[in-house]
Amino acid sequence: MSRRATIRTRHDDPELVARALRPDNTDEMETVVERDGNETETETETEGAVVTHIERETTGGLHSNVDDYAVNLEVAIDVARSGRDRREQREQPADAGSASDADSDTTDTS
Repeated sequence: MSRRATIRTRHDDPELVARALRPDNTDEMETVVERDGNETETETETEGAVVTHIERETTGGLHSNVDDYAVNLEVAIDVARSGRDRREQREQPADAGSASDADSDTTDTS
């Protein structure tokens, strides 16, 4: 008899989180993006859930996979947040002022 766990977490950009998680999945794991009750491998919309199904033969093995997944999820969320922050910075660059606004004189008087 196998042991199973399903972990569902909601995110603003679930596809980005899922892409960050998938490389760490073992053969006993599957990660998909779920929207409105439907699971799909590729979606371009935002907001939804990352759903990971884990199946192992032993309770200890399942526990180990779930524990590793929780750590990987935390890192994936940080990666997604960092990517979103950088994307927002590119879309709304800060105004650093004019280059001629410098207060210091850098002329070499040697």
